[in-house]
Amino acid sequence: MSTNPYNTYLEATILSAEPIELVRILYRTAIESVRDARAHLAAGDIGARSRAISKAVAILIELSCCLKSDAEPRLARNLTELYDYMQRRLLRANLDQADAPLAEVADLLENLSEAWQKIEPAPAREQFELATAEF
Repeated sequence: MSTNPYNTYLEATILSAEPIELVRILYRTAIESVRDARAHLAAGDIGARSRAISKAVAILIELSCCLKSDAEPRLARNLTELYDYMQRRLLRANLDQADAPLAEVADLLENLSEAWQKIEPAPAREQFELATAEF
């Protein structure tokens, strides 16, 4: 258990969040990681830049793994391809020590995040029915 109040709050938020909110948290964290990578690139801090890029890549992998292709196969395929593209751009940015790929990924993540902000969570009863249908 963390003694840092922010970490405790974040852990509680994540454990009680609905699936859509978890996706939103992942997007926000990925955006922050790319912003951090850009700042570290500008400052010449190679290690911190690499860690920030690795964190963003890990989040994109998680987002990709969580896609449910049975519900919307075309959408899932498109998002998988976009997440893969962003991962490759982040790795290119790290290898070339370039800001342009980081800026591109930041823009893509911002656009996707805005779209997820507009999605309304399913009503509580519907979520309960979906959760219990799996059992």
